[in-house]
Amino acid sequence: MYRTAIEELYKWKVKQNKKPLIIRGARQVGKTWLMKEFGKLAFDKTVYISFDNNRRMKDLFSSDLDVGRIVTGLELYSGQKIDPINTLLIFDEIQEVPQALTSLKYFNENAPEYQIVCAGSLLGVALHQGTSFPVGKVEFLDLYPLNFPEFLMAMGNDQYAELLQNGDFDMATTFKQTYIDMLKYYYYIGGMPEVVLHFAENKDFNEAREIQQRILAAYEQDFSKHAPNEVVPRIRLLWNTIPTQLTKENKKFIYGLIKEGARAKEYELALLWLTDCGLVHKVHRVNVPNIPLKGYEDLKAFKLFLLDVGLLLCMVCLNQSTLLDGNELFKEFKGALTEQYILQQLKTIKGLETYYWTNDRGSAEIDFVVDNGSIIIPIEVKAEANLKAKSLKTYHEKFQPKLSIRTSMADYKKEDWLLNLPLYAIKEVGKI
Repeated sequence: MYRTAIEELYKWKVKQNKKPLIIRGARQVGKTWLMKEFGKLAFDKTVYISFDNNRRMKDLFSSDLDVGRIVTGLELYSGQKIDPINTLLIFDEIQEVPQALTSLKYFNENAPEYQIVCAGSLLGVALHQGTSFPVGKVEFLDLYPLNFPEFLMAMGNDQYAELLQNGDFDMATTFKQTYIDMLKYYYYIGGMPEVVLHFAENKDFNEAREIQQRILAAYEQDFSKHAPNEVVPRIRLLWNTIPTQLTKENKKFIYGLIKEGARAKEYELALLWLTDCGLVHKVHRVNVPNIPLKGYEDLKAFKLFLLDVGLLLCMVCLNQSTLLDGNELFKEFKGALTEQYILQQLKTIKGLETYYWTNDRGSAEIDFVVDNGSIIIPIEVKAEANLKAKSLKTYHEKFQPKLSIRTSMADYKKEDWLLNLPLYAIKEVGKI
């Protein structure tokens, strides 16, 4: 399975003044596999240490944080000699031993020749407990579920992914039915690596659903295991209401849908917990689309999305035949599903900040507004080939953006200020 994030790891390896690298991401998005694969491809030796339930590592890092002593301990534990130049040190589930996280500061300052890659599923949660974080002494790489081009490659459609990468839309349009079929598969399977791997091998929708259910159950166990007891019921309530929130015509998150009379203050910690775990993405409203968008965000108005479209469909128990064959009753949810898919793809584009826009009356809404620091692009999302875009016209008349994007099942077409971008090619936004 190919992950584009490995290219970022290669770039990190050849940097002159690199710092220890922390890969952030939700559980089961493939962090461990990526680190081991990188070690196998780019280094002579790999020393892999998992800190999960590891008493020896807790003891090793609990006294002083002298780098020489720690390296000796790691050599004894792994049974391997650690050569700083040719050995990749992997620290997995590093949040389980907070002192190991702190030690990265001393590796960076006193022994920068060691090449260290770490991963933690609950790093943000660990910080709630007062862990000393090595601010400015580490680098970060965010890992998400497979995006659509990665899914195409995992399914053996490398050439189709290459067409999109090269921007060859004439050829892509010729074979658009394959893209549309694969997109429907992706909606159901999603991008969680274990689900994709088994589906690519067996093409079994029921097996895929069982694995998704197992992943969701593991997340629920994490709530009980790691969150404060008094917050767990609220995390569960909030988590389970997300599909309902996304199905509303106005997808702004409403606390009252969690429980009658619920208030933001009561659910602040629950929401923070879910976002820090990487299980949900929070997309804020902006009232004025100026650079930088962050300067104009409305902190009280936001949409919540899950980390993966396949998990969303699993949560609502949608049958594969409904998705693949169509159903009149399914049309309303299709919009929510498509927005979830688009947000998931936008998250994997480096350096892109994602918001949404509504006018003050709430009569016009742009599904996503993205900002890379120098240009703002509004993106209108359509589930089918319907090209009516009243809100996009309203936005264009008011703010006169150089380019607007409407993404749908329709073909690629550039018209003056408007770019019609097929849903399967949304990653093109990164190049624009």
